Amino acid sequence: MLSRVLEPEVMDTLEEALDYDSMDHSEVNRVFVADFLAAGASPGKVADLGTGTALIPIELLRRNRQFEVVAVEYSRHMLLVAREHLRELALLDKILLVRADAKRLPFADGAFTLVMSNSLIHHLPDPWQGIVEAHRITAPGGLLFFRDLARPEDEQRLQQLVMQYAGDANAHQQQMFADSLRAALTVEEMAELVTRLGYPPTSVRMTSDRHWTWCARKPRS
Repeated sequence: MLSRVLEPEVMDTLEEALDYDSMDHSEVNRVFVADFLAAGASPGKVADLGTGTALIPIELLRRNRQFEVVAVEYSRHMLLVAREHLRELALLDKILLVRADAKRLPFADGAFTLVMSNSLIHHLPDPWQGIVEAHRITAPGGLLFFRDLARPEDEQRLQQLVMQYAGDANAHQQQMFADSLRAALTVEEMAELVTRLGYPPTSVRMTSDRHWTWCARKPRS
């Protein structure tokens, strides 16, 4: 198994944010939202942690405009791009953008009935901090739905994934994807973390050839 190699926690430049945004995330985002809804997400107050350029909240509201979305991102440049998307789609009054650190969220305990996140965990040097905060802000009985890349077993498999899913991307985008794969957790590592919070290890499972998903309800007591 490859050792975990951290990548920068935040994309600090506008160029990086635009490069990320220009990659084709449409199918991944569509599947994420479809799976989130299939997991039992019904309209309520939802936090999207590590929203990036807010593409997933946009897709969620395209499917159902009854959700009340708070989209959380630490990168100022990602939020600039996100705000432009919302302006163009007339969604500034439907999605609240909040600049905040996922490890220290400015929300009350149990503030959200739904907490979702796509591709946040691999950015965190200590993912435990982000998972604890997500758990804290979820209301009892609320749904937690996290998805991220799974670190490949070796460099050969990593390069195969890069070529398969970013083969048509530019060199910088391919490098970003490779770095994200190296920084990702395995299913076993993520399962160990959620088990420490009382969730079953089986709530984390591989859901594609390159993603794991954690899907669980916060206990009511």
